Amino acid sequence: MRIETRRRPVMWAWLASAFMASATAFGADAPKPNIVVILADDMGWGDVGWHGSEIKTPNLDRLAAAGAKLEHFYVQPVCSPTRAALMTGRYPMRHGLQVGVVRPWARYGLPLNERTLPQALKEAGYETAIVGKWHLGHFQPEYLPTHRGFDHQYGHYNGALDYNTHERDGGHDWHRDDKENHDKGYSTTLIGEEAARLVAEHDTTKPLFLYVPFNAVHAPHQVPAKYKEPYAKLAEPRRTYAGMLAALDEAVGQISQAIDRKGIAGNTLIVFSSDNGGPQPGKVTSNGPLRGAKGQLFEGGVRVAAFATWPGKIKAGSTVDAALHMVDLFPTFMKLAGAPAEQSLPLDGRDAWPAIAEGKGTPHDAILLNTTPRNGAVRVADWKLIVGRPAGAGGDDGEADDAAAAPDAERNRPHLFNLVDDPYEKNDLAAKNPAKVAELRARYDALAAQAVPPKAAPMPPGFRAPRVWGQTD
Repeated sequence: MRIETRRRPVMWAWLASAFMASATAFGADAPKPNIVVILADDMGWGDVGWHGSEIKTPNLDRLAAAGAKLEHFYVQPVCSPTRAALMTGRYPMRHGLQVGVVRPWARYGLPLNERTLPQALKEAGYETAIVGKWHLGHFQPEYLPTHRGFDHQYGHYNGALDYNTHERDGGHDWHRDDKENHDKGYSTTLIGEEAARLVAEHDTTKPLFLYVPFNAVHAPHQVPAKYKEPYAKLAEPRRTYAGMLAALDEAVGQISQAIDRKGIAGNTLIVFSSDNGGPQPGKVTSNGPLRGAKGQLFEGGVRVAAFATWPGKIKAGSTVDAALHMVDLFPTFMKLAGAPAEQSLPLDGRDAWPAIAEGKGTPHDAILLNTTPRNGAVRVADWKLIVGRPAGAGGDDGEADDAAAAPDAERNRPHLFNLVDDPYEKNDLAAKNPAKVAELRARYDALAAQAVPPKAAPMPPGFRAPRVWGQTD
């Protein structure tokens, strides 16, 4: 990623180059691929079979083995910021969404001047659908998914939803096409069934963009008993979490099977990721050997289990070690879909297709992992700099933001790691490498200077949840 102040001419040149490469690689008459993005919520890096988990994830494992495992795939430390990065291809610090999540009572969301991924794909002729969790604002109709580029919507707007009642803080939060809906059932099952139904009924004369952001495996930890039975040896709450992940894996299998039955697998790109690292590792989740957890800037908070699968286009059994970020999916999908490139707001994402399909290196010269008034982090090649306390991104489980209380000296303290020599961030090299700290700090500061102030939404005094979230009546 470049840090020149005159960004727009560079962006136009890059976009033109990317689309010329697209025409060469796929041919002017190549069919537009169906694109399916599956997002888990709060899943640990170590909680999938291909990372050695004791939790069985056969459907995710099969899809990962059929394509490329993205072993250095970065997201934001918590939920809403990652979703904003996916929807816009821009770092959340450009939206004011870099700190915390969009709370149920928030009077803001993803800014309306942002061109969203479904809007861009609709311009390229795609049918677009979201099935699952939105979490990017619902206080006015203009912020709802069907006003942001999705033809179809099913699921909920808030985080931390009750999986059975579909309520958040006593307000109903289940919707179809942004209208109140009262389908009964476990939310993970409903999401999987609806996504599979949309695939089965899709008109194949148009390409499909299907976004499936599960609320699983986020708290509250709830799951039908049958999914927990194989994990009797695990202590709670990890046992319930394991069952929740098994239910999610089953739903992913339903979606994959629907794609196979429809006969469109050969022209369908599937991308899977978690929205952030696992919370409470060791008790609930596992981030494997990665240091840290959800809400932190260590690898365990921002590096997630991810893969991309497309038969015949992505080599089965491959591994991508290039550093990529969630913002990269926007320009990558635009390239593959031949979507219109022009937009007024420049992208931070870069075309990841050469890295995923051809084994090329990272398209970035720097990846911003986050920047807030209290802390932040940047990765440049093999090096990673954390500025301030690594914790304190403001999660959506009610955890304290310990960086907020840090003294000024602590907020500015650098932490430096070489992720090739020290992938688990055990050795802070800042004191021994002041020149490298200064180099990365200059990169970080240039990006941080472009951030807008973060939005915040303290609960209003006397607040009571509406009967139905997202409705104005």
